[in-house]
Amino acid sequence: MELHAVTNDALSIEELVKQIKAIEPEVDFIHIRERSKTARELVHLVNRLLAVGVSKEKMVINDRVDVALLTNIHRVHLPGHSFSPKELRQKFPHLHAGVSVHSLEEAKLAEKEGAEYVMFGHVYDTACKPGLKARGVKLAEELASALTIPVVVIGGITPKRIPELMRIRLKGIAVMSGLFTQAEPKMMAQIFSEKLKENPYEKAL
Repeated sequence: MELHAVTNDALSIEELVKQIKAIEPEVDFIHIRERSKTARELVHLVNRLLAVGVSKEKMVINDRVDVALLTNIHRVHLPGHSFSPKELRQKFPHLHAGVSVHSLEEAKLAEKEGAEYVMFGHVYDTACKPGLKARGVKLAEELASALTIPVVVIGGITPKRIPELMRIRLKGIAVMSGLFTQAEPKMMAQIFSEKLKENPYEKAL
């Protein structure tokens, strides 16, 4: 399964550059989700990441299509309340777009509207969503079975929970606080990456 790292909008640009550069070899995609930063700051961040060698192909810009266009990043991730991926690609056919969803109905609509994948959450209880009940692994499994496009799950995922998720037809997992609030993000990225390479069925044989 893929490992998606999602920034948590709590670090400075320099801290982000340092952490993303450290974890990049271990992750498949890096979602730049910095809602409090201005367009100018986001463009500067992306350009700094490119300058230190972070792969353009691994970067995904959350919500800010303008930033993706200005920095020539071809992957964007849209909130559920945003315009449809189909509308987006009518104007910018080179862009690849995923959509955040929180229910089976939203996921089916995103697929119908041309999303290339959906990110579903939150699967487990997480400090990022205080007071909101987790939507659970069972719903994630139902959603993955109902769609033809890939499903990535997010929310409270730890390395110990990966074997349970690997039994579902998922494309990947997304991790925010599990990487970006850690004292050793590179080490944590390595732990997640190694866990994702394990075969959950081997021990049962």
